[in-house]
Amino acid sequence: MKSSAAHRSIFRNPLFLILPSILILICFLLLPYITMVVMSFRTPSTSKPYAPGFTLSNYMKALTDPYYLNVLSNTLLFGFITTIVCLALGYPVAYHLARIKSRYKGLLYVGILSPLLAGVVIRCYGWIVLLADNGLINDLLRKTGMIQSQVHLMYNYLGVGIGLVHVYLPFMILPILGNIQGIDPALEAAARSLGASKIKSFFRIVLPLSLPGIQSGTILVFVLTISAYVIPILLGGFKVMIMPTLVVQQILESFLWPFGAALALIMFAATVLIIFLYIKIMARLMRGVVG
Repeated sequence: MKSSAAHRSIFRNPLFLILPSILILICFLLLPYITMVVMSFRTPSTSKPYAPGFTLSNYMKALTDPYYLNVLSNTLLFGFITTIVCLALGYPVAYHLARIKSRYKGLLYVGILSPLLAGVVIRCYGWIVLLADNGLINDLLRKTGMIQSQVHLMYNYLGVGIGLVHVYLPFMILPILGNIQGIDPALEAAARSLGASKIKSFFRIVLPLSLPGIQSGTILVFVLTISAYVIPILLGGFKVMIMPTLVVQQILESFLWPFGAALALIMFAATVLIIFLYIKIMARLMRGVVG
C-alpha cells in the first residue's frame, strides 16, 4: 500500500508532469546551442568540420572585419525598417477589425489569416511573378507609358522588404488586434463625452493601452525578419546579403563551421541585447500609462 501511494505521489508531482517537455527542450534546444557555442571556439578547417584545438580567432575576425560588421548592421537595420513598416500598416487594420461591427467581419479575418495557409516559398514565387523585370508590374507600367525601361523591383532590398512585409504582417496584426479587443470601448466613449476629439481619445487612451500588443508584435516581426533565409534568397538572390544568408554560406559553401557558428552567436547576442533594451523601454512607457 505504501509503495502504491508513493508511486501515485510521484505521478502527481508537477516536476514529473513537465519532465517530457524538459527533455525535449534539452535535446532539441539546449544541446544544439551548447554544440554551437563549442563549435564557435574550434579551429576552422576546410577539409573537415573543425581542426584540433580551440581559438578566439573566429570572433576576432567577425568583430574586426568591416565586411561582417556591415552585414550585421544591415541585417539589424533591415529588421528595424521592416518592423516599422509592418507596424504602420498593421495597427490601423488591427484597430479597424477590433472596432468594426459588420457581418463581413469574418471575411476580413479570413483575408488576414489566409496568407498563412500558403507556404513561404509559394508566396515568394507569387511576388517573383509580379516583381520580375518582365513581370506583371513592369509590363503594366510599360503599357501605360509610365516607364520606358525596366524598373528593378527584385534582387535588391526593395523586393526583399516587400516579401518580408507581406509574409510577416499578420504576425503584427494579430497581437495588436487581441490587445485592442481587450480595451473597453466605453473608455473612448467617456473621453468623447468629456470633450476629447476622436483623435485625442485615440492617442490618450487606445494607443497607450495597446502598448503590450505593440511590444509583442514588434518583437515577433523583428526576430522573424532578421532570421529569415528563404525570402532573401528567392527575392534578393545573393545580391542582398544578410546574416542568415552569410552564415549558411560560411557553413555549406566555404565549409567554415566554426566561423559560421561564431557569426550566428554574435547575431544572437546582438538580438538578445536589442530586445532586452526594447523591453526595458516599453516597460517604462507602460508604467507611465498605468501610473
